Amino acid sequence: MTSSMPAARCDAAPGHCITCSDEAVPMRVVDIGRDAAVCTDESGAAHEVAIDLVDGAAPGVTVLVHAGVAIGLAP
Repeated sequence: MTSSMPAARCDAAPGHCITCSDEAVPMRVVDIGRDAAVCTDESGAAHEVAIDLVDGAAPGVTVLVHAGVAIGLAP
């Protein structure tokens, strides 16, 4: 049986999640708590974000967030 589905590829564009191709969203760190940080998006809405994977996350720093997790510092 042959499939008409294209072969899976793992070549997401820069700034996108390699797993699902969703775009990382830049958010500014407002406050760092014990378990997570409070970050704001471009509209000013606050979000709880895990920052375990990012060294250098501090209030005032912009991080790239995907699925509630900071995955890097914004350039």
